[in-house]
Amino acid sequence: MRLLSPSVVAAGVLAAGPALAADTLDLGVLRASDLSVVQKMLYPKVERTELGVHVGIMPLDAYLITPNLQLTLDRHLTESVSVGVIAGGGYGLKSGTYRLLESPTFSVAPYAYRYLASALGGVQWSPVYAKLNWSGAQVIHFDVYGAARAGVSVEQSVLPDASLTLAPTVSPAIGARMWLSERTTLRLEVRDDFLVERRALTQTWNLKNNANVQVGMTFFSPKPAERK
Repeated sequence: MRLLSPSVVAAGVLAAGPALAADTLDLGVLRASDLSVVQKMLYPKVERTELGVHVGIMPLDAYLITPNLQLTLDRHLTESVSVGVIAGGGYGLKSGTYRLLESPTFSVAPYAYRYLASALGGVQWSPVYAKLNWSGAQVIHFDVYGAARAGVSVEQSVLPDASLTLAPTVSPAIGARMWLSERTTLRLEVRDDFLVERRALTQTWNLKNNANVQVGMTFFSPKPAERK
């Protein structure tokens, strides 16, 4: 087989060039403005206020069953950062374990404190905004967040003295919100309140934690463009 000369090869490449160019679609350079369109959120939070109503339960307390109501107010400074407050109230009902221990069989009433109220403030960080295709029929928009809050809690002794304590509280939390509409979300949060409380009967300081699972609805103010 004879070797092709360089001139013949060059001629073949030049002849094929227009045909290859005709089959190639040149998209050009993707600009930063194009990226902002691709990443645009359908439900933005920035410069909006979020008001929420939530019901909760403290499932890890062996002695008390504690239904509670929490009200939240958050101001979203950016898409990922917001500041807010949360105020709540509830009541600790004696569990079956507590009633068994204080019955004549054991005659031992645990020195437990029930949750009555709390007021917390802090920062919320939402690093994740995502979309979920549900069975190919619906796209669900949601975000995931973490929160760091601090404040005070009010608790009461379950014993007959019914003494009260005002406890400094630190409250980390994680949660998620799922958009139901432009201005409404379903929000789930798990938080753990760490209380430092002074107990009257023993005159001692105690560290207590109240793990709380909350679910509720939140309502957003209109977008900034809609307010103009």
